[in-house]
Amino acid sequence: MISAGDFRNGTGFVLDGQPCQVVEFQHVKPGKGSAFVRVKFKNLQTGSVVQRSFNPSDKYEPVQLHIRDMSYIYQDGDLYYFMDQSTYDQIPISADKLEHALPYLKEGMSARVVSWEGQILEVELPNTVELEIVECEPAVRGDTAQSATKNATLETGAVIRVPLFVNQHEVVRIDTRTGEYLERA
Repeated sequence: MISAGDFRNGTGFVLDGQPCQVVEFQHVKPGKGSAFVRVKFKNLQTGSVVQRSFNPSDKYEPVQLHIRDMSYIYQDGDLYYFMDQSTYDQIPISADKLEHALPYLKEGMSARVVSWEGQILEVELPNTVELEIVECEPAVRGDTAQSATKNATLETGAVIRVPLFVNQHEVVRIDTRTGEYLERA
């Protein structure tokens, strides 16, 4: 058991049967009354972030997350199939668990699958991925009055902004956390 007074950023705990992770915490000792812990935490099942106060002596069960390295192998309708790289087990993951990863996900790509009590919580892609540009607007000479970027469509179907010098069929490196172009690969 873990007490609320021991909460730190990243600490996982179970609240009302739901896995949660501390995003921010603050120990507060008011001049009058007893101390408390103000915590901003993320519900790992729903993704919602909540702020709440806890009594420092309250006890909670720690969250035991299971993290596996897996490879994305194929899509079948609304399900995306991943294979465990050590046991070769295949598991289907629904598109709603992959919202942030879908624009950058291609076959053969490695990812970390985070689960709790057999339930998939999220899929974490590497921080950067290399993808090919399949369609790109041509650069127009002198077109730098606004910004020196243009739209480009990646092989996964995602559209990102790239500098004018980047052309079609080039491979670029993208930050999966922000969706921004980093450099040519």
